[in-house]
Amino acid sequence: MAGTDTRTTSGDPAAGSAGVEAGLDALAAVPARRTPIGRVLREKALPPVLAIALVLGAWQLAHSLRLTTPDKLPSPADVWRALTDLWYQGTLFSIIWTSVWRGVSGFLAAVVIGTPIGLLVARVKVVRAAVGPVLSGLQSLPSVAWVPAAVIWLGIDNSAMYAVILLGAAPSIANGLIAGVDQVPPLYLRAGRTLGATGLRGARHVLLPAALPGYLAGLKQGWAFSWRSLMAAELIASSPDLGVGLGRYLENQREFSDMAGVLLGILLILAVGVAIDLLVFSPLERRVLRVRGLLATR
Repeated sequence: MAGTDTRTTSGDPAAGSAGVEAGLDALAAVPARRTPIGRVLREKALPPVLAIALVLGAWQLAHSLRLTTPDKLPSPADVWRALTDLWYQGTLFSIIWTSVWRGVSGFLAAVVIGTPIGLLVARVKVVRAAVGPVLSGLQSLPSVAWVPAAVIWLGIDNSAMYAVILLGAAPSIANGLIAGVDQVPPLYLRAGRTLGATGLRGARHVLLPAALPGYLAGLKQGWAFSWRSLMAAELIASSPDLGVGLGRYLENQREFSDMAGVLLGILLILAVGVAIDLLVFSPLERRVLRVRGLLATR
């Protein structure tokens, strides 16, 4: 009798469909559990704090053991005093903001220029054959090589700085988008054309969203190139019209043989790069992964 009931239920398509739907509804109804704050601090905040403490401890130990002269390896306290000196002089935020503003605005300009170039190269075979190798070559060219040319072309002013940033960042952004487009399944494009998404509409609603992971990787690399290009330009080019950014501050301290100031400049440049990654690109990456179901919701 039980065997007969089983066959009857399994043979009823409506009953089977209802069972599947009920199971899916049950899965969807499971509330997402939020990770306890203690666990988040332990897993996310504690490791970098311990790493920083380890580096500072090793640094202080090397200074205490006099592995080299103090003028070549100042203590962490000396670097902290250099930081507080900038703070009391009122120039700390001015130096940081000068470089951050140039870097961010130059990067945004590179996005505006590099995105359509990458889309055109990715979708037009003739353009790809002609321009693709050039973009790859430009990406591998050290950004510092553009500084002398930019100074001669444009003079020692902000336009030279932005030119160096664009030439360093735009190829990386374009190549990232090209790589993302190459990984888009052809089925997506055919489905988009069937629904009427062709031309610019297809690029906006189908191609770019599907290529977003590769494009985002290109944006992240483009920012890294922007920041490095700017630091190289500020180190080499010097003019009262340019003001003092982080790169110029670093070079000034080198000219004064102030190793504490040199290390402070390096640490500030590193801190800005890490902050931009943590505040901008990491959240974007998590959002893209979460939307695509590749990251658990927390």
